[in-house]
Amino acid sequence: MSIELLYILILIIPLITAVGVLLCHNKPDIRETVTIIGGISLLFVVANLALTYDFKEPVTLTLLEPFAGLSLALRLEPLGLVFALVAGFLWPVTSLYAIGYMRAHHEQNQTRFYTAFAISIFATMAIALSANLLTLFLAYEMLTLFTLPLVTHAGTDAARRAGWTYLGILMTTSIGFLLLAIIWTWSLTGTLEFTSGGILAGKAEPAILGGLLVLFVFGTGKAALMPFHRWLPAAMVAPTPVSALLHAVAVVKAGVFTIMKVAVYIFGIDLIGELDSAYWLSMLAGFTIISASIIAMNKDNLKARLAYSTISQLSYIILAAMLGVASGVMAGSLHIAMHAFAKITLFFCAGAILVSAHKTKVSELDGIGRTMPITMLAFLLASLSIVGLPPLGGSWSKWLLLQATMDAHNMVLLMVLLISSLLNLFYLVGIPLRAFFAKPVDPNYSLGIKEAPTFSLIAILITTAGCLVFFFLVNPAWNLVEQILP
Repeated sequence: MSIELLYILILIIPLITAVGVLLCHNKPDIRETVTIIGGISLLFVVANLALTYDFKEPVTLTLLEPFAGLSLALRLEPLGLVFALVAGFLWPVTSLYAIGYMRAHHEQNQTRFYTAFAISIFATMAIALSANLLTLFLAYEMLTLFTLPLVTHAGTDAARRAGWTYLGILMTTSIGFLLLAIIWTWSLTGTLEFTSGGILAGKAEPAILGGLLVLFVFGTGKAALMPFHRWLPAAMVAPTPVSALLHAVAVVKAGVFTIMKVAVYIFGIDLIGELDSAYWLSMLAGFTIISASIIAMNKDNLKARLAYSTISQLSYIILAAMLGVASGVMAGSLHIAMHAFAKITLFFCAGAILVSAHKTKVSELDGIGRTMPITMLAFLLASLSIVGLPPLGGSWSKWLLLQATMDAHNMVLLMVLLISSLLNLFYLVGIPLRAFFAKPVDPNYSLGIKEAPTFSLIAILITTAGCLVFFFLVNPAWNLVEQILP
């Protein structure tokens, strides 16, 4: 099977799945079977591409060339493969979880949900395979629009307000800053192609390139760097499978992936290391890490706490990209995958608690580990992975991040990461500890409480296993991210 055909299949499978879901709207069992088959098929094709692709001889598929030198094109590189593998694996797992959650929670408009989810995966894959900034920008905007119905799924006033916040911040930043940065890059270089080593070195004065970097970073609102982060906690009104999509599979990862790709293939790591603005952006990322962690500690709503945790964790990747050192690129790329598995597990557990125990606040979870031991054990392991403790996968990216700050001789950011890990312990690990060891306020708390629906519980076990497996089988991921660098 040719590489070009694999590219096309990766984009077509989610679209075919969306059509199949719509055709089976009045047959829920078939509709959801179509969703799972679509997800597994996409994972198979992405895995096939990963096993057969030779990065020394990259293949470009031009879809459309509206102007000379400007094309919509697909080309795989190692960072894109990391993103595609994460999204490709987690789509069928999230779909499996959604079947149990949506049915148990008696959600309305489930066909619309599965359709929008599939189309969002199409946009995500287009971002992962983008060969240039033009293709990435169009796919990035499509992802915003395709996920909007998921954010507003509940149809309530709160959901509609969240949708306007979501759309307003993401579209304003992308059109006001990111598009301007892309046009500016074209005027300086005459190309928008992602190129190993970057395309901007020597094209303008450092001050101009520094300003351009600021536009790129702030223009990527999906990365939720402060002060453009408010859309993310606002979007927590959506059902938990949507939160999982936003925080682990597609949206926020599309944001940090874009920043990482711009840093590596538009600026180049050597140039990033020379720009003063990169230093100040890394410090802003450090401020976001600590600030979001402190806010998370004070949130009693479980999903809100996890949302601010995501804001903090995303800035780890922005920080890594702005350090201008090779270990930072590797650390940020690994963290995209490690954080995805841990954070999706936490949201899966939060949804399971809502469905089974009808609880949404951390203060209500005392003793719940006695009736939901599997769910809360999964929560504990995922939390430890985010803290960065072995034997969980998150320890590799966390330790490599610490090494990157030392390579960049930035002791302030080294301390930021260490303090952040301690804060992670307080606001995440404390939840399962009180669930297992605290005494319930209500002696009848356990009446009617049981583990999550079967499909949801299977998904939780799969993603939790991923957190463990990544620690022991990190070599393939390590070998892949090593190839990102020239």
